[in-house]
Amino acid sequence: MFKKVAADVLGLSDIGSVIKPVDYDKVDADDYVMHEENEKIYFLIKSKSDEYCFTNKALIHLDGTSAVSKKRSLRRYSYAEYSISDVVLETAGTVDLDVEIKFTIGSVPFSIDVHKKHIEELKDLYKALISIAEICRENALSLQYAEQSLNLASNTLGRSQVNGENMVDNFKQINDTAFDWLMESRKKYKVKDFGYVFDKFINN
Repeated sequence: MFKKVAADVLGLSDIGSVIKPVDYDKVDADDYVMHEENEKIYFLIKSKSDEYCFTNKALIHLDGTSAVSKKRSLRRYSYAEYSISDVVLETAGTVDLDVEIKFTIGSVPFSIDVHKKHIEELKDLYKALISIAEICRENALSLQYAEQSLNLASNTLGRSQVNGENMVDNFKQINDTAFDWLMESRKKYKVKDFGYVFDKFINN
């Protein structure tokens, strides 16, 4: 019940607030973090209706109509499966009460309004998301090049084989080697844990 009214205790409105680490246990999103698998919250924005929880592995979005609503929608976006792009930070004007951070994860656009008093924290999140986006983009290109290189090498080697008794064995050896090499490439270029990026930029 305490978590249900945390928004009132923390003085939140429809404009989001950045929650300090000491209060992470007061938000609902913490219940869905995979602490058992070394997942950790690095940044959390909460309004009366939404929670945006950035962990080292995923964005956890808890969507609800109000702070005390029993009906909530929980969505999890793994950085390894849903690439981040189009990161934008809109600062506040003279009469504005909020700043806005925008980004797309996978094909889902997000636009989060945050009270302008949290602008310094939002700058840190902006840097972290930009860095993750660049790493994922570069890794995707590297994996694409690796797959193309593998296909070229496999096709070239396959054409060079002489028909004969060892053809099946040669094919199996090429296939097994290619599979192992590709799996190693995927492990290298499919980053699942971005804790090191958040450690670098997040100073809350």
